[in-house]
Amino acid sequence: MRLVIARCSVDYVGRLTAHLPMATRLLMVKADGSVLVHSDGGSYKPLNWMSPPCKLVEGNAAGIESADGASASPGRLWTVTNKTGEHLLISIDEVLHDSAHELGVDPGLVKDGVEAHLQVLLAQHIETLGDGFRLVRREYPTAIGPVDIMARDGAGAAVAVEIKRRGDIDGVEQLTRYLELLNRDPLLAPVRGVFAAQEIKPQARTLAADRGIHCLVLDYDLLRGRDDPSQRLF
Repeated sequence: MRLVIARCSVDYVGRLTAHLPMATRLLMVKADGSVLVHSDGGSYKPLNWMSPPCKLVEGNAAGIESADGASASPGRLWTVTNKTGEHLLISIDEVLHDSAHELGVDPGLVKDGVEAHLQVLLAQHIETLGDGFRLVRREYPTAIGPVDIMARDGAGAAVAVEIKRRGDIDGVEQLTRYLELLNRDPLLAPVRGVFAAQEIKPQARTLAADRGIHCLVLDYDLLRGRDDPSQRLF
């Protein structure tokens, strides 16, 4: 990765045009060929960028002019061109820092507490749904997609469970579609639903209650055995 801090102006020339006036910015050139222009604000989002594959040429490019028609000295203009012929023109007035670093292969982000983890843990601790519950199957197949968990309650009735990290209206709608389909099967009906999530939005709770769906808030640390409610002060 190459990191350049410079006073520069930036023009995007393509399907539309965009201009960033002269200011001090961070220019990032990644090994995958992408080029990003950052300011000291705006969190992680760049002000402008060019996605790979693209080509970076340092020096004036004939026939390409910035939005304001300004010219740049040879070696002071970066011309970044993508596969569709669009250009990112970076006119550099002063370089304050220029360094290159070999980062190597990144192992990728390992997420904890995703829906797949919650599904496995809830299946292992199916009694979280209530006394007498037993697991029938994870990823129970239907014609419109798999139900996260199919279980039976203490009375032997079928229960379909939809699991989300953040429970919103879309998740309730998804479970509603599963229930409508499952209840057409005389070997399963009646099937009731449980909407389980680490956090459930009020609108989702209201819709679930209207459709006879029970809501269950999941405690991820408790399911993992890393939390003991008896040790809490409140």
